[in-house]
Amino acid sequence: MAPFKSIGTFLSLGLSSAFTPPSTLALKRTHLFSKVVCVLYDDPVGGYPKSYPRDDIPKVTHYPDQFGNPGQSVPSPEHNNIVDAEGKTGILLGSVSGELGLRKWLEEKGHELVVTSSKDGEDCDFEKHLHDAEVIISQPFWPAYITRERIAKAPKLKMCVTAGIGSDHVDLQAACERNILVTEVTYCNSISVSEHIVMLILALVRNFIPSYQQVVNGGWNIADCVQRAYDLEKMVVGSVAAGRIGLAAMRRLKPFDCELHYCDPHRLPLDVEEELGLIYHENTEDMVKLCDVVTVNCPLHPETEHLFGDELIGTMKRGAYLVNTARGKICDRDAVVRALESGQLAGYAGDVWFPQPPPKEHPWRSMSWHAMTPHTSGTTLPAQARYAAGVQEILECYFEGRVDQILSEYLIAKDGKLAGAGAYAYIEGDTTKGSEEAEMFNAKIGIF
Repeated sequence: MAPFKSIGTFLSLGLSSAFTPPSTLALKRTHLFSKVVCVLYDDPVGGYPKSYPRDDIPKVTHYPDQFGNPGQSVPSPEHNNIVDAEGKTGILLGSVSGELGLRKWLEEKGHELVVTSSKDGEDCDFEKHLHDAEVIISQPFWPAYITRERIAKAPKLKMCVTAGIGSDHVDLQAACERNILVTEVTYCNSISVSEHIVMLILALVRNFIPSYQQVVNGGWNIADCVQRAYDLEKMVVGSVAAGRIGLAAMRRLKPFDCELHYCDPHRLPLDVEEELGLIYHENTEDMVKLCDVVTVNCPLHPETEHLFGDELIGTMKRGAYLVNTARGKICDRDAVVRALESGQLAGYAGDVWFPQPPPKEHPWRSMSWHAMTPHTSGTTLPAQARYAAGVQEILECYFEGRVDQILSEYLIAKDGKLAGAGAYAYIEGDTTKGSEEAEMFNAKIGIF
């Protein structure tokens, strides 16, 4: 059975009241006890770490704005619980035993915290706690898919919190219809992901993975390594979307002397375009046909689902590279495999899949010329510290009746409609269909 923890502190405060809209809750708290269900990824196979390679992590106080100057401040909850017993930062908070550092604080407030990694299938621990959950916390890396069906099983649910960026694992249409507040910790791991993008681009272009395997396998055939190795210099690199992640990736690619292109419904300021030498395109189709490398950095919603299918990939340069750290469902699974087999794509890399975890026979695990990893780009130890702090900051506002003080950047849906960052990035609809296949990860026989 997957790890599971539940230690409630009741203090004779009684159970949660019946469902009331979040907007009503913001004005007046009718109870003190709440049940918070938190779905996190499993601990390391060897057990929760007792020590770490480094003693600390660099301190970040602000995120950069569009111009590279200090902008939005990092999360700063009133009670920071993201250090270990010795007061050190840089600890594993995103797994089950890390608990996002929330347990002590929540229980001192009289709330119950349930933490589990068991999230898929009708018999999972997550399903067992839906009936009285008031708050659900989940991650993009190990998403608890909050479908319409699951929302219907959670009559007391008032808020969904994403510990990270990207709330497409929530049926936003159903959440709006139920007037459920949906939040995420915007910007907490954008720089982490942008660094990962540059790493993956270099891994593909320089043919790093096969070259590494030469060493591991005891070989030394240099020709096998370099017959597919190129320089990134002077290549045309295009970003699908230029939000926080896409723009940060382009800033990091500029020193490689690439020709940088982007497309986005929201054009960047001309000063930023001039500073980085960016070339703007109004649509994806016009941009990708010019690119040697395309990096996908847009949100997943009904209009971007399966955006990169046979048709769009077929318009790209033969031998182009496609890097996707946004959401797996933006790229059609089988179209990617076909493009690699035909040579239309020279490589595909990323850390996002659909569903997550993918079944063990998912074709991306075994296709040629890929550099795929589990969904790790946004959950480095520094990123965990920021999204754990952001979750607590959101919870503080919620439990203290200060919902209107939750940062607009953290809002995805509020008062029955998309709001804040959600209104900027998403459209109404649902992209969770097919997520039930995640249950096949633990099956002996895959589905493909």
